[in-house]
Amino acid sequence: MYVSHFRAIAIAGTEPEAGAPAEGRLISGNPKFRTWNVEEAEGGLYAGVWEATPGKWRIEYDEWEFCHILSGVSVISEDGGEARTVRAGDSFVLRPGFKGTWEVIETTRKEYVVRV
Repeated sequence: MYVSHFRAIAIAGTEPEAGAPAEGRLISGNPKFRTWNVEEAEGGLYAGVWEATPGKWRIEYDEWEFCHILSGVSVISEDGGEARTVRAGDSFVLRPGFKGTWEVIETTRKEYVVRV
């Protein structure tokens, strides 16, 4: 039996997991998350699509994450560092130890790859 090693990041027709900022991290608004975790591999590797509605919350990363913004506008601010505006077409990495805030200005959708 043939098993393909190719996996498209396709979310059409699949139900997302609903979420929101962790308790105690919300700063403003009422952001809601939808996550389509398309791939999960041994060793704590995940890939999929995440979407958030407007609001602002604290983020703290123990994991490594590659992000590619598909739509929307967000501002990611690192404690003691710059605020960066990200929008469709932007790609970036958040490394373990990153602490700051994520503010969704316009509903934002991203593709992600996370290594825990």
